[in-house]
Amino acid sequence: MTKKSLTPKESDLFRQSIGDVRVIKNDKILLENKTKPKPFPKPSVFSPDDTLLDYFDQDLTTLGIEDSLSFYAPGLQKNVLKKLRNGYFGLDAEIDLHGLTSYEAKQQLLHFLHHCVENGRRCVHIVHGKGFRSPDHQPVLKNNLNTWLRQHCDVQAFCSTPPKSGGTGAVFVLLRLSEKFRQGVENEF
Repeated sequence: MTKKSLTPKESDLFRQSIGDVRVIKNDKILLENKTKPKPFPKPSVFSPDDTLLDYFDQDLTTLGIEDSLSFYAPGLQKNVLKKLRNGYFGLDAEIDLHGLTSYEAKQQLLHFLHHCVENGRRCVHIVHGKGFRSPDHQPVLKNNLNTWLRQHCDVQAFCSTPPKSGGTGAVFVLLRLSEKFRQGVENEF
């Protein structure tokens, strides 16, 4: 590679742009003892399958079109179902799973429940349909929902709704409050 010769005008321009230059006597860099930044937690990524427990009740019977659903978690009082059915808790959100495949319904349901718990929604309305168009008139989503809600770690109770809210084609679900919303709510039951 050949060396490029600079004209005196270019050399002056270079010196002006650089400014004053001083000779470095030491080529070692001293590290300064600055305080390290505080660590911050990595945001957790939601995985729908993490919310389902491995629990599976083998004694669940297949439900028919007009069969009612009801469940309450161990440790809750029985009157929670009565309060839930009568609208004591008030509805905070709802989702309609009509026309979805089992896989799509499960994904939608898990994301919906996660969103509700994170935003302090306590009582939700889930419409699954009665299953009139299901093969052999056995409701697929209703039976799947019965299993998924029992396995979900945030579900405290659920029951079929009154006829004006969907009857046996929908459920009211009572969710646990996330830690950030528990302040001020002592013992509601």
